[in-house]
Amino acid sequence: MVKIGLISDTHGFLDQRVFHHFKDVDEIWHAGDIGDIAVTDKLEAFKPLRAVYGNIDNHVIRVTHPLHQRFTIENTDVWITHIGGYPNRYAPPVREEIYNNPPDLFICGHSHILKVMYDKDINCLHMNPGAAGNHGFQKVRTLIRFTIDNGEFKDVEVIELGPKDFSLPNAID
Repeated sequence: MVKIGLISDTHGFLDQRVFHHFKDVDEIWHAGDIGDIAVTDKLEAFKPLRAVYGNIDNHVIRVTHPLHQRFTIENTDVWITHIGGYPNRYAPPVREEIYNNPPDLFICGHSHILKVMYDKDINCLHMNPGAAGNHGFQKVRTLIRFTIDNGEFKDVEVIELGPKDFSLPNAID
């Protein structure tokens, strides 16, 4: 059994409350648009981290984190990328691979729209944690926490960090 904290679209902002919400997870997964390498440095110092770069990330982040992470954990094939789309609307760069070799769990960010949905056509759970940063159109900043237990997804929790608030202290300062 492994407990995961899922975050995306921080855009250089890391709310201190992330550390409280992820205190009991085994790993943190970041689905791109990190925004500042200090974000992943702080997360990595806290818990083991798997991260991918997003479309706004600079060369420092792109050298440190790949475009895709595909791995097996708890008998579960996981694919994390930043721009992935949604069931029946997958992004062109992932469409062929996801239909020819679907993972059990597909995670992406980019849209800033939190979604957890099952794609029955390819037997794949899709997750997008929304956006945890202060940049973008989203009104509420969100995270996801969940457990993978021998191929089963359990205890999926949506965590609301609240509305964008530029007065909050930033964990990367």
